[in-house]
Amino acid sequence: MDDEQILEGGNVSDGVVRVGSTVRKPWTESTPSVFEFMTAVREAGVDVPAVIGEDEQGRQVIEFIPGQLAIEMDPLTHAELHRVGAMVRAIHDASETFRPPEDACWIVAIPSPGDELICHNDLAPWNLIIGDRWAFIDWDAAAPSTRLWDLAYAAQAFTLSNTKQEPKDAAQNLKAFVDGYGADESLRKQLPEAMHQRAAAMYQLLKSSHDSGREPWGSMYVEGHGDHWRAATQYAQRHQDLWSRTLLTSVR
Repeated sequence: MDDEQILEGGNVSDGVVRVGSTVRKPWTESTPSVFEFMTAVREAGVDVPAVIGEDEQGRQVIEFIPGQLAIEMDPLTHAELHRVGAMVRAIHDASETFRPPEDACWIVAIPSPGDELICHNDLAPWNLIIGDRWAFIDWDAAAPSTRLWDLAYAAQAFTLSNTKQEPKDAAQNLKAFVDGYGADESLRKQLPEAMHQRAAAMYQLLKSSHDSGREPWGSMYVEGHGDHWRAATQYAQRHQDLWSRTLLTSVR
């Protein structure tokens, strides 16, 4: 077997290693369901890391995709944000035809307001590989959710996370992302409030985990993630009128 190379980065990377052209990570009770979902999305034509199976140590074995994490790169351009929005849409559309078995198991950190379809639930710059291929990794949080809830998280993470950015610039980034997704008028109207609610839910997860000692979110809270998500929640809420006006421009 090739030598193991520890893969750092992300917030939950303990036990994640690269072995040759594969990634090995701990097996969980939800892994079989997540693998089935990833395979279905891949077979629908979306570029998803190929599922290989389980190794002799009982770990997940997934295709390693070379490239750089979006969070480690310069800010994405409007054209690139448009492309990422289209990627999110492709994942959601592929998910519509996936029917998990009745005994499917999912790990849910933040409850969703609905179960419209199975979603990735962490479509963010820290999970987007950019290289010869553009692909989202780390599908372990996949679980039932809704288009709106999943899109709200992705749109906020890619365009509104920098709370020091001029709101008008952030609004244009948001529009590029949502235009790429091809959101209809109804979805655009709901999105500003949903982004605020989704950011608030992330902050609450971190805060409550810190209070109860639940990991890894408890440690993340004191390592700066709590302050970040508190500010992100306030930023998303404070400028909702601007987000709405910008998203609805030229749509009606």
